[in-house]
Amino acid sequence: MTSSKKTETPSTVAVIGLGYVGLPLAAAFAEAGHAVVGIDVDPRRAADVARGVSHTNDLPTERLKPLVKAGRLTATTDFGRVRGRDAVIICVPTPLRKTKDPDLSYIVGAAEKIAPQVRRGQLIVLESTTYPGTTRELLMPILERGGLKAGRDFHLAFSPERVDPGNPKYGIRNTPKVVGGLTPACVRAAADLYSRVCEKVVSVSTPEAAEMVKLLENTFRAVNIGLVNEVALMCDRLKINTWEVIDAAASKPFGFMPFYPGPGIGGHCIPLDPHYLSWKLKTLNFNARFIELAGDINGRMPEHTVEKIAAALNDRERSLKGARVLVLGAAYKKDIGDVRESPALDVIHLLRAKGARVTYHDPYVPSLRVEGATLRSTPLTAATLKAQDLVAIITNHSVFDIDFVVKNARLVFDARNATRGVKSAGKVVTL
Repeated sequence: MTSSKKTETPSTVAVIGLGYVGLPLAAAFAEAGHAVVGIDVDPRRAADVARGVSHTNDLPTERLKPLVKAGRLTATTDFGRVRGRDAVIICVPTPLRKTKDPDLSYIVGAAEKIAPQVRRGQLIVLESTTYPGTTRELLMPILERGGLKAGRDFHLAFSPERVDPGNPKYGIRNTPKVVGGLTPACVRAAADLYSRVCEKVVSVSTPEAAEMVKLLENTFRAVNIGLVNEVALMCDRLKINTWEVIDAAASKPFGFMPFYPGPGIGGHCIPLDPHYLSWKLKTLNFNARFIELAGDINGRMPEHTVEKIAAALNDRERSLKGARVLVLGAAYKKDIGDVRESPALDVIHLLRAKGARVTYHDPYVPSLRVEGATLRSTPLTAATLKAQDLVAIITNHSVFDIDFVVKNARLVFDARNATRGVKSAGKVVTL
């Protein structure tokens, strides 16, 4: 069921978690005329937002500051501000432990602070990515500790965040919003809330269905990236240009969707979310084989990247040990500064472990912590490029002048097909 209904009655909204999901969402509700309080356990982050300073690429400070100045968006660490709000939206992190098990401590912590404030008629929505059953099995019992019952006394729903950092085309307003609630009334309440900031709301019958939607979306990407990464490994053995094969296949107007290989996968979703589903299914004695296989293939790509770099140097009678290697791009995707789970970090670690003298350049990432050491972004000059034994393009930011890089570098390894169409004079080796 879909909805595009807009409600004119202002609501008071609390957004728990002021990160890359919560802060832009809080701003969207404030811009729509609603009184919003953002709550974060990090005092520095809350204080910055309270001053109108944004730390999120998708919400510029110049857009946030007028909302704060007008009093439509405030920020605090005080969970007591939840009391009396019409809606409470939970947007806290859900990382994986080293064992690949879900870490739901942030959800539990937020729920325990919200529980004493729950009132009749209130809507509470979880947006944090998690496994099917979390809203009903984990969140609901905590919120009901005060005696009010979800689905009877207050509304409870799940709505997966669909943020794509750095995407200039799709944002909160024009990305369809999925909602699923404990009861039909919960679904309607959540759909009504989000229709105020989203052009289209897609309702599903239960929180579990909504939780599964998010996992399906990112598992789809992880599995297809795993497939094309394995194709890249095959093409490497067969001495075939992977990019040429993909481009030719993409000419088919039906039955094919192009995905592209790379040095690994990163970010907050694709490397992590499928493991939530895999973990849940293991508790039901079901082995998610596609997920496990894709994770294995994708996890091998940083190592394959370093092997290709070593081979490229070796072909020019240069050992990787002691070689000067400049890594171009440290973020997990182009045109943002987010390094969470970035394959560039793995590539840098592996290169250093093999004795390479590694530097990096990324205009969005001024510094990196690698193995306890701080690396700082090296200026990208002709002299810097000429001093390297190899330049490795790991993240292809739009601001990079690839012609300039190829012209001045001795040897380039391209993991992103960034050098396509660039005259290279035999200098470029691709993934």
